[in-house]
Amino acid sequence: MPAKIIMRWNVRPEMESEYFEFLVHELIPAMNKLGINDIQVWYTAYGQCEQKMAEGINESADDLLQVIRTAEWHNLTDKLQGFVLDFSQKVIPATRGFQI
Repeated sequence: MPAKIIMRWNVRPEMESEYFEFLVHELIPAMNKLGINDIQVWYTAYGQCEQKMAEGINESADDLLQVIRTAEWHNLTDKLQGFVLDFSQKVIPATRGFQI
């Protein structure tokens, strides 16, 4: 069964342009390289939750959990956390539509 990783964060105000460069040129390509597909990044326009949410899908929860245990994933998320606050991630069964 496909699995989805959901990540949430708030961008540090002083790091917005650096964050965007990292997102487009490093984070998304690296996620694809690690086998995470159908990557989407959402911006919260209204409400009391994190400013950004990103998600991606893999063929199975076991494969996705294996990916997020790698040194490459830890290095990637550590670098992301230099640009953001309140980072969180979780792996859930993927269903159709928007999931939180």
